[in-house]
Amino acid sequence: MKTINVPAKEQVSEQSQMIFDAITKKIGKVPNLFATIGYSANALKGILEFEEAFAKGAFSAKEREGINLVVSQTNNCTYCLAAHTMLAGMKGFSSDEIIEMRKGHSSDAKLEIVLQLAKSIVENKGNADASLKNTFFEVGYNEAALIDLIGIITVRTFTNYVYAATEIPVDFPLAPQV
Repeated sequence: MKTINVPAKEQVSEQSQMIFDAITKKIGKVPNLFATIGYSANALKGILEFEEAFAKGAFSAKEREGINLVVSQTNNCTYCLAAHTMLAGMKGFSSDEIIEMRKGHSSDAKLEIVLQLAKSIVENKGNADASLKNTFFEVGYNEAALIDLIGIITVRTFTNYVYAATEIPVDFPLAPQV
């Protein structure tokens, strides 16, 4: 089987190199996953813009992090679990809260329904449990929020699949096993 290596900056297109520079300026480094996605400048640009769009959507940064965690757990993505466990900690979640969100649970009832619905969408390839979807609307979310949720799931599933297909080295502290 062909080994996919994390590319050095010189190994990607000029467009990807410019995106790498912007990522480095923003977070101090280019994570291995983004570097690997950078083999395709179109994919890297697209996924970063798609993810950024949800910063102005229905969910707060903390809620989006919970969604990222449950999706990555459901898809069994070691890389994204490592990255998003670290990011969730930086957003103020405790280790116990992070573990619970990975399982689809939260002490916040509204967040729990979001996590449960996200998990159901992933597990059922879009065909979410109808009662979870109904409860999502009953607790105050609307159609725009449902579409945002599917968008966030799509972004994370893309990165989960890139990791699954490449098995690149994880460059974040590993998340605890659940």
